[in-house]
Amino acid sequence: MEVFSSVKKHWFLIGIVLAILAAKANPSFGAKGGLLKPEYTVKYLAVSFIFFNSGLSLRTEELTRAVTRVKLHACVQGFTLIFVPVLINILTLVLKYTTLDNWLVQGLRVVGCMPPPVSSAVILTKAVGGNEAAAIFNSAFGSFLGIVVTPVLLYLIIGSSSTVPFVSVFTQLSITVVVPLLIGQWLRTCVKDWLEQTKPPFGTLSSCTLLLIIYTTFCDTFNQASLGINGSSLMVMAIIILLLQFVLLYLAFNLSRTPMLDFSAADSVAVMFCSTHKSLTLGIPMLKIIYAGYPYLSVISIPLLMYHPTQILLGGLLVPVVRRWMVSTQIVERDHVSSNGNGKDSNVPPI
Repeated sequence: MEVFSSVKKHWFLIGIVLAILAAKANPSFGAKGGLLKPEYTVKYLAVSFIFFNSGLSLRTEELTRAVTRVKLHACVQGFTLIFVPVLINILTLVLKYTTLDNWLVQGLRVVGCMPPPVSSAVILTKAVGGNEAAAIFNSAFGSFLGIVVTPVLLYLIIGSSSTVPFVSVFTQLSITVVVPLLIGQWLRTCVKDWLEQTKPPFGTLSSCTLLLIIYTTFCDTFNQASLGINGSSLMVMAIIILLLQFVLLYLAFNLSRTPMLDFSAADSVAVMFCSTHKSLTLGIPMLKIIYAGYPYLSVISIPLLMYHPTQILLGGLLVPVVRRWMVSTQIVERDHVSSNGNGKDSNVPPI
């Protein structure tokens, strides 16, 4: 019974390990172009399901309130689209004097310019129990904003004469993010009473979807052909990316806990994940469009291919740790609100 209880408690972490092992065993099955066809099933169906699921589970008033949280949104977007590119650019200036492959270093600079993803940050925030509404808004808004900001940053860093098909990218984001979210919200109004009574396992469904994303992401990673880069450079870059994500998570978390910002624990969870994640789904197509015909495009893409699975894996491992912190902090916040009696509890969701 103890073993069963332990497996039930840590099923998500076990699922991550199994997903990676399955991807390693047969990467071609879940890689792009494989039998699973993740370029359709994940890119469109899985991502659409995530936001449909969020729209169905989120109270409309929570989503409406999240849109007005200007300070929180400015914090997230400023961190991911201004601070992160500047920090990584400074880091690469130092790395240029090492023996690391120069185009890998350029690829790391490219990672800093990428917009936030439209799925992983939302799922992780939901898995922890953080401010999901804020995560949804910032993931969607950041992705749309990144369509304009990212090409400009990439042009300033490396240079390109290509243009980005804004209409097609906006259309894709609308189909996979906005439309499913609105459909979920509309359906919620029709079955609201049933949802309140039955309480479907929305969090578990999102976590299972994340496992699918992890699996297909690692399938693509393991399916990559050799690009002529020596193994030591790849290993060093992988370590740099892992350490970089730890640093970014630490800085984003501490920024969100600044008393002046007055964010709740649930807000901090959304800030931590949304401001540190980078989109592979939007990033790779952008790179292929902006740097079409560029001889070192494949090498430049490697750090982004490394960053994406690392952020999902690291985020998944942090879920139980962050959840324990958030629950304990929410108790303190709720007690503080009760003792002050000032009614300032709108940002403290129920535990």
